Amino acid sequence: MLLLLGFLIVTASTLGGFMIAGGQPAVLMHVSEFVTIGGICIGILVVASSPSALATLFNKISIALKGAAFTKSDASDLLKMLFELFTTARRGGLIAIEDHLVTPQTSSIFSKYPSFLSKHERVEFLCDSLKPIVDGRIKPDQLESLLLAEYQAKEDHADHPVHLLNLIGDSLPGIGIVAAVLGIINTMGAIAEGPTTVGEKVAAALTGTFLGVLGAYGFINPLAARIKTNNAAEMQYFTVIVKAVASFAGGMAPLMAVEVSRRTLSHDIQPSADQLEEMLKGVGK
Repeated sequence: MLLLLGFLIVTASTLGGFMIAGGQPAVLMHVSEFVTIGGICIGILVVASSPSALATLFNKISIALKGAAFTKSDASDLLKMLFELFTTARRGGLIAIEDHLVTPQTSSIFSKYPSFLSKHERVEFLCDSLKPIVDGRIKPDQLESLLLAEYQAKEDHADHPVHLLNLIGDSLPGIGIVAAVLGIINTMGAIAEGPTTVGEKVAAALTGTFLGVLGAYGFINPLAARIKTNNAAEMQYFTVIVKAVASFAGGMAPLMAVEVSRRTLSHDIQPSADQLEEMLKGVGK
């Protein structure tokens, strides 16, 4: 909601200042400029991205409109779930968690934490992180480098929509100039129609430059910044998993493995050590 509020403030401030100066918002509504600028932006997206990248972009925009990608309750659920999973493995051996990893949707542990189970990417990352040591395909001290490689790939993939939006944001002022030049060309062909017609066409042409600059700095670049912030928050989720799994595989007790991962969280969503201990009381019993 904050994203929409910000866009509303940008729009209201722009139109409000224009109207205070005596302008009429209706004179900014030139369909030809919107078609030119919007069409070129869509074309750039199609040229610069793949279908999967476009789908990811729309998904990231949807998440940005909803709010934070990783909340404090998500963090608490993740820490409790990891503790319960590690405790089960410590009591019954790694084989005790194999069924949970193979069929996570029916897992008695994962089903308690819908914030985890509802996100396929989160489920896949955790299960794929633990399966190699459960199957004995990798030594525990080799696991962290494997997880960090996958983490880096996820981070690069998450940044693709940001790069696309930055491309549009950087291009929009130039696209606005293109629309303005096209408007001036039309104006040159209408000089004989009189000052009133010429004035209207010049105004329409300048609207193109206005829309390009406002669109870049008032909407697209801030949206890219919000998605980047959300990406950083979401990647904390995977950082917690990497640190917890690597620590547990290295021989740490479940509580200490979870404590290590707790310390990787940003302060706005990080429970204190005492809060963590309180949260974990009774978990898994």
